[in-house]
Amino acid sequence: MQMPEPDKGVIARRADIVEALRTLLPARCVIAAEEELRPYETDGLTAYRQLPLIVVLPETTEQVSQVLSFCHREAIKVVPRGAGTGLSGGALPLADAITLGLGKFNRILEIDYANRAVRAQPGVTNLGITKAVEQEGFYYAPDPSSQIACTIGGNVAENSGGVHCLKYGVTTNNLLGLEIVMMDGTILKVGGKHLDSEGYDLLGLLTGSEGLLGVITEVTVRILKKPETARALLLGFSSNEAAGDCVGRVISAGIIPGGMEMMDRPAIHAVEDFVHAGYPLDVEALLIVELDGPETEVDELLERVSLIAKEAGAVYSRVSESEEERLRFWAGRKNAFPAVGRISPDYYCMDGTIPRNALPKVLARMNELSREFGLDVANVFHAGDGNLHPLILYDANKEGELQKAEDLGNEILKLCVEVGGVLTGEHGVGVEKRDLMGAMFTEEDLKQQQRVKCAFDPEALLNPGKVFPVLHRCAELGRMHIHKGQVPFPDLPRF
Repeated sequence: MQMPEPDKGVIARRADIVEALRTLLPARCVIAAEEELRPYETDGLTAYRQLPLIVVLPETTEQVSQVLSFCHREAIKVVPRGAGTGLSGGALPLADAITLGLGKFNRILEIDYANRAVRAQPGVTNLGITKAVEQEGFYYAPDPSSQIACTIGGNVAENSGGVHCLKYGVTTNNLLGLEIVMMDGTILKVGGKHLDSEGYDLLGLLTGSEGLLGVITEVTVRILKKPETARALLLGFSSNEAAGDCVGRVISAGIIPGGMEMMDRPAIHAVEDFVHAGYPLDVEALLIVELDGPETEVDELLERVSLIAKEAGAVYSRVSESEEERLRFWAGRKNAFPAVGRISPDYYCMDGTIPRNALPKVLARMNELSREFGLDVANVFHAGDGNLHPLILYDANKEGELQKAEDLGNEILKLCVEVGGVLTGEHGVGVEKRDLMGAMFTEEDLKQQQRVKCAFDPEALLNPGKVFPVLHRCAELGRMHIHKGQVPFPDLPRF
């Protein structure tokens, strides 16, 4: 992977830029010392690292506006950053860019139970929203595995999902309004607590835009009343294919579980050793199926799902008998990533989405690819909506293994596209999948998407080098001409 050639002129002006920023922000909010920049050199895609030019940590929307307005005038690139938990390199710094961190935007601004909405700053954690409203019996539905650390602003930027997204949707389905600051400093408010908005769906456009269109400074989300009853069903199978077949059968029966997650044998053993969730160790694949709603409905659905699973070849079945047991089942799934980290020096987490009916075929082919590349793969994913998270196990200390892991990951993502799926479900494109965009989109498709970016950021100063494999000049895109040149991309620094 490669990134844009650094602007040496901007780097040469670093001291002057630091001084100018300290006239806009309190000195404590401008980080320039190398040892203090080090924590910002990477996000969750830790294979790639780069020290940023400078880090700024504004405390108000007005300060964000002033910083962006200054950078716009001075033609300085900006990389927005939330908690840095993203797994696609979306917050990877640039040597000639300011990293703009939103960590100080960590307050909940309003809780409106009557309208079932929460207005929060982007640095509030995903779980923090639920914690703020749970005493009144409410919660925020999207629940990524990293919800204890990932922020709501980052969730919007990547359109994050979670284990309950099958029934309750991903971020875009639970988002009501945004305040963003555009690259020239303009503050824009879109949506609100009302149910619908007039005009174009700018809210939908901004969700999942990966920091390329603006910097999020406020988020309004929908909260839901907790269901009367929720119970989880553990189902074990003798093969991944049988578990995948069960997923399709449950959905085709018209049953939409609150959550439907799957793990294969390596993931099951890693998780059970780490969390002791009570998972069976003599199965090849495990499904966690949660049913929620009125108690009588849940009881009936549990029986129906159990019967479907038996017909699909389930060799193990267990229903949670208490809220503590249900939470323990989910604790295993939500700790799958750190659990796998205990069995391998390194792992590369992929994120592709496929049609549910292709699940058995894709799992079988992934096993073949694993053998071809000589790397083990632990599978943990949102089975209900086909969002795969293969964890490719490798050792970065062994020559060539990182490259081999990337190559295997690329083949898995291409496979997702081949069967009618997409390159990403919730992690975003960032730099990880950027050079694969041509496998899914034509050149004209990508140029049309860049025209949207040009409307928000004509000089391509916001998060450049992410998402688009080739950068075109906005003026030429506007004339519908193909720009033959390409921004030179040197090798991306690796750790």
